[in-house]
Amino acid sequence: MILRIVKMTFREDETENFLVLFNERKSLIRAFEGCSHLELWQQAGTPNVFFTYSMWESEQHLDHYRFSELFKDTWAKTKALFADKPQAWSVEQKMVVQP
Repeated sequence: MILRIVKMTFREDETENFLVLFNERKSLIRAFEGCSHLELWQQAGTPNVFFTYSMWESEQHLDHYRFSELFKDTWAKTKALFADKPQAWSVEQKMVVQP
């Protein structure tokens, strides 16, 4: 399982446009083969910074998505709204700590 975290900073006047785009595409992304989870988070106190958290069955599934027409089109439209370079991490769970 791969967790993909992407931090995106938008121009303040483009935040609403990003939310519209995300709402249009979220079901398609979530339904993409290998994607088991998708969330959108907003940084507390900074309304133009968002994080996507998506879970993928494998790095191959994530790569298949990243080279798809859906991703290329969505990313091109998203990139046009940025105020800063995005940051992305792919991480694997190593330990679960139970209370």
